[in-house]
Amino acid sequence: MKILFAGTPAIAVPVLKALSDNHQVSGVLTNPDRPAGRKNILTPSPVKVCALERAIPVFQPEKLDERFISFLKEEGFDTLITFAFGKIFKKEFLDLFTNGAFNIHPSLLPRWRGPAPINATILAGDIVSGITIQKMALKMDTGDIALQIPFPLDGTETAPDLTEFVAAKSALLIPGFIKALEADSLNYTAQNEAKATYCSMIKKEDGIIDWHESAASIERKIRAYQPWPGSFTTMAGKTIAITQASLYTGEEFKGGECGTVLGVDRRQGIIVATGKDCLAIQYLKPQAKNEMDFKSFLNGARNVIGTVLGEKNE
Repeated sequence: MKILFAGTPAIAVPVLKALSDNHQVSGVLTNPDRPAGRKNILTPSPVKVCALERAIPVFQPEKLDERFISFLKEEGFDTLITFAFGKIFKKEFLDLFTNGAFNIHPSLLPRWRGPAPINATILAGDIVSGITIQKMALKMDTGDIALQIPFPLDGTETAPDLTEFVAAKSALLIPGFIKALEADSLNYTAQNEAKATYCSMIKKEDGIIDWHESAASIERKIRAYQPWPGSFTTMAGKTIAITQASLYTGEEFKGGECGTVLGVDRRQGIIVATGKDCLAIQYLKPQAKNEMDFKSFLNGARNVIGTVLGEKNE
């Protein structure tokens, strides 16, 4: 079976490695090199780097136009496997693959269709997530389910944690999936449209902390928005990122205007009032400084208690 793999970010690399270790990956489709870093150096995608290391031909069209489709038709690929490629495929493209086109999606479809399912899972406080391999359809994430596995969440996962787990788990699944595809032993299940939920592309402003939300909601956002866009607020007019926090479980500090620093708990951190309950901040990153724990921050900060966070953003 001649496989074309389509993917771009690091999450897709373990799957590409597993595929090429066990099956014939005859080409890799990935986004064109993009400027990165402060110097805007033209940089290949992680998937491209992996493909070149394995001497797999790499295709990087700006558009999946008729010319590129004709090229792929001449190459004669049998199967398309995609994971986080980032572009929509038209019917003419999907029809190229006689054994089907399949997408790996890091959620239990039809829950969290869309571009940011890992973040959405954490934001919603889901207690279970999963990986779905779906047969691709013209409408994003609506195809029949070919394989789906659930796994539990403990409520402490960050987006990088869950991304790493899903990448590794998907890599374990894909060789067996291809064998089942070759043996024509897959059983397909239509998605239940009544249970479909959707997530959107994340924007920079999503990271602004609204202290009127509950402490539980803010804590989930801090985990979900790592490493980008991060979760940030203002203190005395300067931006400060909150990188780790938890729900305050003590009894000493209660009430207060939303965003007010109520005090410091030596074990739990800096205590801030929210719309419901209090948030305990353990790690933060002041503007133009490195991340630090709350004790280090307090060593260099004065008159923190009583400060109202986020006043500039409200």
